[in-house]
Order: sequence, then C-alpha cells, then structure tokens
Amino acid sequence: MNYPVWQLDAFGGGLMIAMIAVFHVYISHFAVGGGLFLVLTEHKAYREKDPSILDYARKHTRFFLLITMVAGGITGVGIWFTIALLNPGATSVLIHNFVFAWAIEWVFFTIEIIALLIYYYTYGRMDRRNHLIIGWIYFGAAWMSLFIINGIIDFMLTPGDWIQTHNFWDGYFNPTFWPALFFRTALCIIIAGLFGFMTSTWIKQASLRKKLVRYCALYLLIPFAVLLASAWWYKAALPAELQTLIFEIMPEMKLFITGFIYLSPILILGGLLLAIRLPSIVTRPVAVVMLLLGFAYMGCFEFIREGGRRPYILRDYMYSSSILKEDMAKVQQNGLLKEAKWVRNKNITVASELDAGREMYNILCLPCHSINGPLNDITKLSSIFSERGLKNLMAGMDKTHPYMPPFAGTAEERKAVAHYISYHLNGQRQSSEEVEISPVAAVDIPAFNDKQNEYVLLAWSDMGMRSMTDSSNSWMMLPPGVTLNATLILRGETPEVITEGVSLEYQVAADFSDPAAQVDFWQNSASLFNKEILRNTGLSGSGLNGIMKAGESTFSAELLPLVPYPNKGGYLPYPTVSITAKGSEGNTLVTTTVVAPVATEMGCRNCHAGPWRVGNRAGVSRQTAENVLAVHDRLSGTSLSAQVAAGKPVLCQQCHSDSNGRHPGNEQQLNMSAAIHGFHANFLTSQDASACTSCHPAAEDGSTRAFRGMHHSLELDCTSCHGNLSDHALTLLKWEQEKGNNRASVLISRLQPSAVDTVADINPRKPWVNEPDCLHCHLEFQVPEDDITFNQWTESEEELFRNRTDESGQLRCAGCHNSAHAVYPTVNPYNENLDNIQPLQYQGEPFPIGSNRNCAVCHTMTMDEEMHHPNMLREFRNQ
Repeated sequence: MNYPVWQLDAFGGGLMIAMIAVFHVYISHFAVGGGLFLVLTEHKAYREKDPSILDYARKHTRFFLLITMVAGGITGVGIWFTIALLNPGATSVLIHNFVFAWAIEWVFFTIEIIALLIYYYTYGRMDRRNHLIIGWIYFGAAWMSLFIINGIIDFMLTPGDWIQTHNFWDGYFNPTFWPALFFRTALCIIIAGLFGFMTSTWIKQASLRKKLVRYCALYLLIPFAVLLASAWWYKAALPAELQTLIFEIMPEMKLFITGFIYLSPILILGGLLLAIRLPSIVTRPVAVVMLLLGFAYMGCFEFIREGGRRPYILRDYMYSSSILKEDMAKVQQNGLLKEAKWVRNKNITVASELDAGREMYNILCLPCHSINGPLNDITKLSSIFSERGLKNLMAGMDKTHPYMPPFAGTAEERKAVAHYISYHLNGQRQSSEEVEISPVAAVDIPAFNDKQNEYVLLAWSDMGMRSMTDSSNSWMMLPPGVTLNATLILRGETPEVITEGVSLEYQVAADFSDPAAQVDFWQNSASLFNKEILRNTGLSGSGLNGIMKAGESTFSAELLPLVPYPNKGGYLPYPTVSITAKGSEGNTLVTTTVVAPVATEMGCRNCHAGPWRVGNRAGVSRQTAENVLAVHDRLSGTSLSAQVAAGKPVLCQQCHSDSNGRHPGNEQQLNMSAAIHGFHANFLTSQDASACTSCHPAAEDGSTRAFRGMHHSLELDCTSCHGNLSDHALTLLKWEQEKGNNRASVLISRLQPSAVDTVADINPRKPWVNEPDCLHCHLEFQVPEDDITFNQWTESEEELFRNRTDESGQLRCAGCHNSAHAVYPTVNPYNENLDNIQPLQYQGEPFPIGSNRNCAVCHTMTMDEEMHHPNMLREFRNQ
C-alpha cells in the first residue's frame, strides 16, 4: 500500500517467486547436505584406500561447485530482487528486525564461498588433514547459514511472542524454529543423496558404480526417519488455528499435502530400487526421475509452509496486501484510495470507477492472484460469480475463506473492485432487470347469495408463497408442491363444519392444467416431475385435478404439481384453483377459487451468475445451479458437480434436514435453514430486508413480490418479525449449537447480533416449528404496541399460524385471514383482487372473513358474542 505495485498479471499469484524460490531452496539445501556428502565421501576414500572413490569425490565437488555457486548464487540474488519488488513492505520488516541475523548469515555465506573454492582447487595439492578441515569448515558454515535463515523464515509463519514484544529473540526462536531446523537438516542430507545418484550412476566401472549408488542411497534412506518425525513435530508446533487452516480448510493445500504424503514412500522405494544392481541404462533415468521427484517434494513442503501464512505475509502482523493488521480498521473506515500512497484515483466517480477498481485490485488481489495465469487465476475463480456476487463475497471472504484477508476498503470501493473484475477481466455485463409484470386482466369472483346459499367454502394455501428451484435435472434446493386446505361450513344459527357425506373436488385453472405444455420445465421428461427427484424426495403429491382428502375439520390437497409457468408461456406465480363441494348425490353445494402461490424467482443467480431460466426474472438456470455446486465442492470438499455430470441430480435435503418438507437429512450436518442463512449472512451484510430479497421472491421490483399482505401495506418488512439476516441466522444456528453441532459454533463466531446485545440473548429456534406469531404483537388480539416481534417464537408446530384454530377448535386462522405473508386485505401485484377472491365472494369487501361484523357469512342470526377470538366484533382498523 505504501509502495508502487509491480504489475505481473499472468505471472502474479506468487508464480514469479515460486519459480525462483523453490529452485533456489532446492539448491541451497543441496549446498548444505552436499557439503557433508563431500567430506564424508573423501573420508570414505581415505578409509578404504580407494583412489577411484577419491576421484569420484573430486569430480562430484566440481559438479557441486557449479550447481551451488552458480545456479544457487544467481537464484539467491533473484529472490532478493523479486521479494523487494513483490512485497517491499514485508521485506523491509525482515531486514530491519533481523539486520544482525542477516549480517551473520552473510558472514557464514562468505566463509562458504571461500572454503568451497579452496576445497575444490586444492584437491591433490593440500595434505589430507587440512583438506578435510576445509571441507568441515565449509559444511559448518553452510549449516550455520541454514540455522540463521531458518529462524527468519519460520518467523514469517509463527512469529510467536514477537507480536507483543517485538523482541529479536522472541521472533527468531519462534515456536517452529527447532522442528523446522531438524526437518530441513534431514531434507538437506536426503537431497545430497539424490544429487549423488546423478553423478554416481554415470560411473563407467560397474562395481564402483554399484558401490557408490548404494552409498548414496544411505543418504536418502537413513535421514528419512528423522525427516518424518520432525515433520510430525513441526505440525504439532503450529498453533491449533493454523493446523485447521492448512490441513482442513484451505482447498489449495490438499494437492500439496497429498503430494508430500505420497512422495515420501515413493522416494524411499526409489532409493531401494537404485540400491539394487541394475544396468546403467535403467539407473540413470531413474536417478533423473528421483531428482525431479525430490524437487517436487521440496515444492510441496514450501507451498504448504507459504500457504499456511495466509492471509498474511507476516503471520498476525502484515496482510499479504502489505497492510498492517493494526491499520486495517482505519483503512476500512477511511477507504483504501485515501490511505494508499501510490494511486492516481483518490475518489471514485462514474468516469474513474474502472481505473480505481484496477488500482485497488493491484494492491489487494495481485499479491495472491494472477490474471489468466497458472496460479490462483482470478478470472477462473471469479467467473462463477456475478458483479453483485463478487461485491458480496468480498464483504465476508475473510470469514468463510480464512486464508483471505478482510476487504481493506469501503462498500463503494468493494463495488469498484467487483466491477473491474467482472466487467474488465471477465467481460460480464451488468444487465438491467426492470421487470414488467403482465397483469391478470380479470378475476372471476364466484357467486354467493347469503339468502340462498347454505354452505360457505373457505380455502387457502398452507404457505403464503411456495418457493422452489426448478433446475431439476441438476440441482434442487426447494422441492415443488403446493398444498391447499379447505373448510366446508354449513351455515345456520350455529354453523357446522362438515367433513362427512361430502366431497371437495379441485381443478387447476385452465391456463395451468396442461402438463405437456410445461414439458420444458422438466427437461428430458414427458411428465411434470423428474423421476430422479421423485425418488430422492419421496414426493408423490396430488394431480392437477382430483378429490381433496378429508381430515378432522379440514380437507387438503397435498403437493399439487404446480409451477408458475402458464401453458402459453411467461411467468405467473399465482395460479388459481377452483374447488367445488358436492353432496353425496353429486349435487354442487358451493364453489370457490383460491390462489396456489408458487415462485421460481429464487435469487441464486444474483450472486452466482448465469441467466434467469425463464424470461428476465424467474427460474434457476443450469449454469447458475452448476456455479452453486462448484462453490459447494470447493468449500466443503464434496463432489456434487461430478454427481450431476454423471446424471444424478442433487437434492440438498439428502444431507441437510428440512422440517418443512419432513426430510430427515443427515444429523451430522446443519439443517437446511441454518446452513443457508448461517453461511450467507457472512456476505449479505445489509441490515434491512434487501438482504432477504436478494434470495427470496419478495423484492419490490421483482416478478413475484410475494410479501403482499396487509402488513406489507403497513410498511412492515421481513426484519420486523424475523430480524435482519445476521439475527435470523443466529437463531437457527443456536438451535443447532445446542444439539452439539460444532459447525454451528463456527458460523456463530463469525456473526454479530444487532437486535440484542450478545449472542447469549438470542433465543434459539427450530425452523418451521418455532416461528414469529401474530399474537406476539397483537397481545390478547388487541392493537399492537410495537411492530417488532423478533426473538419471540412459537413453542410447537401446533401453535403456528397455519396450524392454529379459533377458540372453537374447528376453524383454522388462515381460513378467515389467509396465509402468512398474504393476510387479508392483500394487494397482489398481478391483480389487486387475486388473493382476495373469497372475502369479495362472501362479503363484498377484501377484509378478513367476518370482519366489520360480517358474521352473516356463516351465522344466520345477529351475533353479539366474540365466538372465534377476542376483539373481533369491531370495525376493521386497516381499511
């Protein structure tokens, strides 16, 4: 942030330093272990009085000198040049805090160079004793270089108490110093053996070649026990959160951890193979392969160690973006552009948004991400998100991706960076989503004459809106199926609920009654439901017409196979169903019409990209579904994308229980509601209902506008009853936490409540069982004193509004008031009377059945008693 940025693009993401550093580290470890190899081999030659071994040692020394002094020296300088350009801030911290350690290391490095040159050029010219002393001096100086640098390198991963004290010794002898020193020492000796194979396999004399190849194998095999033991010690010395991050959370580490594990026995077996007497035509290629495998082995270790520092370049001190941890809050408050020194744009305007986004991308993202490069390609990783999705992702990326730093900037700057990535790098265009609703031209109100009709038929949907995902051939989060309920009342002085001797026939409106016209909905299927989904859900449901099932006081038609796509095309989330009550002789008693609300305007694509499946705002496309599954696979280690590719659709409830649909799921996983809300609350940080309508089909400018009841007219919104998204998520997660689900505890730790002071004040709830209720505001059915009811829940399913009855125990509340989120009087966006059909049919006004003293709908005498609930014999307030 305080230095100019080296623009690397394709070579970003750490590729430049990786190309130089891994090669240099491999050579530098050879420079240490190879020094021991040289002097011990010379000892071996003298001990066995074998001039041919001494001649091999001299030739190997020349090979060693060229590799370590030339290749090692050049790449060593290259590392300093590269890190000074890539992260000058971190480089400055290392130099200033360990200046004397660097000075000492350079002294030992100078001794290395001098000793090695003397050692090589005095072969055969200096007496044995002094020549061996020079060899030991070289090895001692080389190992001391390792000793010094080891402390500084591991300080970057585990600074320990230095964070508080800034004491040289606290930083140098950090928690992983000693295990890393043993590990690297053993690795140095192993690498010396691998390079020994390279020279010994080219010896022409078969017996000498066999002897020295077996000798080199000892350098590979003997230190392996120390290497593996110190690797375990190294891992144990890491703080617990680092162990979790590296070995459980970071998806990028899986490849390198797996590589390190598998390469360990392969290298051992390779050493044993070379120790067997084989022809040179075989041993030479094997030696080359072993050297390359050793390079890969070193690379795996270095990538694990480097990756473990994320999101920092200096753990717990400086982020990878060179922003100090202690400065992050200030940068987030004031804005990155105002705090950064080397940017042209200090403010964001319409004209400068793209360039400002580029400058901030270079500071924040370029240190870890390339552009169309081989390492952490930002275009590939971000292509499955929309611009809005990227903006939201940046808001919580540090919570769900703990290897990424928090976004260092304001919400406006987040938007600019997202725009740069989405528009400039990925070529995505932010489409206009102005929705033009095609209204229902006319609503037919069934006839009713209170002087002649003997029966009243009330009907309602069990939910104010049945939301569903319709990418059924790949992924389904919300299975289809609308359930309708009905109550038949025989009018009289004492009205009677009738369930025997009658039948209730239902018929979906003609516009929705032809499954063949909707065959595109269930791709590759001649029926309305995809067979795989049917098997997964156990969903049988009812047909598009049939007989409702009689219950104790109500009738029901469960899981009608309705989708919001009329036969003629388009999108209409409010299909109507005609219900007719017939007597035992087939005579019509009464007919009514009810809306069966169903929506596919699920906002997954708002963040996960892809088009709407139908029109300009409905349906989940296959592209969006696959993008969602790709994210799930990456973060949760699943293989759902491969499952879909194999022709097996994914149903979320197979793992995540859903009490709304009676899906048991897997008890080890969070329930569906807790998982969805608990995860997305990290990103949808808005404190108002816009966070809700990002996903649910209730946006004011949407194509469904599901929240259409009286409370919407009174300007209440989702948060009035459910709380904002963070509070809402916490209620669900706490219920799972109390069951012992550790994942819930992790998600809770990332969220902060706003409606209450602490998480302890949040009342846990089970979804679809413990819900907000009308009587939490309307105490004793009176005028509410407050319009906020968050943190008060029903105790059981029987208390839910959709299941509760009046004081007689015969009439469901929803029968007179309609479904939740659509209570009378409603204002349906497709026709203001569409949801109000029954109030208009029976009493000529859109208010709750029986309101304004319209008791005559059912009662044939004047009523002065409040039979159904208190405070009902009054004028309806909200007219």
